[in-house]
Amino acid sequence: MKRISILTSVVSLLLLMGGCQKEDLNINPNAASSSALVSASLLTNRMTNEIYNGGGVMDGYSNNQPEGPWNQMQRWNQYFVSNYNYYWGNNFYTWSNTATHYGLLKYAVLLDQQIKKQGPALINSKAYSALSKFFKAYSFIWYTQRVGDIPMTEAGNINNLTPVFDSQHDVYKNSLALLDTANTLLGSYIADPLTTTKASDVLSSGDIYGLTYMQWQKVINTYRLRVLLSLSKRAVDTQDLNIAQQFATIVGNPAKYPIMTSNSDNMIYKYNKDFNQYPVTASGLKSYSVYANISDTYLNIATANQDPRTFLVSTPAPAQIAGGKKANDFAAYVGSDMNVGQSTLLINATNGMFSYAASRYYTSVDGAANEPYIVMGYPELCFNIAEAANVGWISGGGSTWYTNGVNASLAFYGLKDKQKLVIADRDGKAYKDTVVVDLPTFQTNVAYKGDNASGLKQILEQKYVAMFQNSGWEAFYNWRRTGVPSFAQGGAGIGTGNSMIPRRWLYPNDEIVANSANYQTALQRQYGGADDVSKDIWAIK
Repeated sequence: MKRISILTSVVSLLLLMGGCQKEDLNINPNAASSSALVSASLLTNRMTNEIYNGGGVMDGYSNNQPEGPWNQMQRWNQYFVSNYNYYWGNNFYTWSNTATHYGLLKYAVLLDQQIKKQGPALINSKAYSALSKFFKAYSFIWYTQRVGDIPMTEAGNINNLTPVFDSQHDVYKNSLALLDTANTLLGSYIADPLTTTKASDVLSSGDIYGLTYMQWQKVINTYRLRVLLSLSKRAVDTQDLNIAQQFATIVGNPAKYPIMTSNSDNMIYKYNKDFNQYPVTASGLKSYSVYANISDTYLNIATANQDPRTFLVSTPAPAQIAGGKKANDFAAYVGSDMNVGQSTLLINATNGMFSYAASRYYTSVDGAANEPYIVMGYPELCFNIAEAANVGWISGGGSTWYTNGVNASLAFYGLKDKQKLVIADRDGKAYKDTVVVDLPTFQTNVAYKGDNASGLKQILEQKYVAMFQNSGWEAFYNWRRTGVPSFAQGGAGIGTGNSMIPRRWLYPNDEIVANSANYQTALQRQYGGADDVSKDIWAIK
């Protein structure tokens, strides 16, 4: 799954193979001509990898911040806490100007151009066209979730450097339409009797996720359900979007709108020792594992329910073991509070007060000892449908889908009843105490409380636990939309002026400088002229 980061490198090799004439000396050999034919799989490789990489430059961090495990984003998701800035960074929510995901849009536009140029020679052009629409929708939604109104209808046109900003309402409306068309195109391609490629075939060597045509169709519709649910607060006052109706139509018609049906459909980013090493070991942070603790936002939920995932993702707090507790006692697992300033966190961590990440996360550069990273997965889908059922968007109630989500997450971790687990400390030294997984007790503790506020809280909390170290920004976005689980804020550890978590990002600097007039118009329309991180975007008002 080698990363391809420069599209034109392959094209330039082809050009060089043709020889170099005297008149070629003024031609850049690394640039493909506008008429060049480029493999669609090469473009797909770039786009599928771009989803994991996230946006571009943000807050001074390096380009293409990965949306994978154990990074700054996962601290903002409140899955783990840094107690020492020098090695793991700070926990502050002092972000400012966002990135965009227009890099993904750029390659989708290039893919469209190649589809047109190659014509019948590209036998699966309809499938690639469907993916192009998916990636466009993904790039627009990724950006609009962070700031609000964005350029969309005029974006991607190299002849227009000052595109107008579409309202967030229109961005969602048009993006949902793109996803619907993508599903239709891919479905008709799979069903076409003249198509030699079958639904069970893998799309191309350029797809780093290795998904079949049918699985890509499931990804498109599963993602569309995620997007629709993210608009839950606008379901009543925006009838033209048909949010609840669209959701019910997709769930109710799996023949036309196939969605994920098991963990085997998960969109998973795979690691390997040569090119995509697991982030913790690859960055050399194993030696500094003492400076990162599991957050109490996560552990408070897990330990209260006697969740066996507790033992797989964290260690007992050393002070609890020294005080006489056993490693198989849920009370020995204590999360760190992000509200607290880092100097205090370091003192408390040094005194063994908090749980660390399980040592297995540091043991394999290819991630073989760990659960893989889910970009989009079946457990989340189950909880999303359960939430929709809980609030009455679909019939049948949320119980079955909620239970499916819990069980799918347990299966993702490979947990079975009466399974024996060896518990180790932060350095990998095993304790004498062995854990015997008790699924019936856990399942009783999390038994669904019904289609009411209590049941909804369970759905959202269990979705948060299932998203541990995966699913990009979804944990944060779900909290921002619902307030569940209760994120730590209000203390010095948050780092903002009012110690509260921001609700959005500022627009990117290049948008502010190069598209100033349209930027100012969008600000006035949404936020009274102020680019303010404390303001809610339209989608969650």
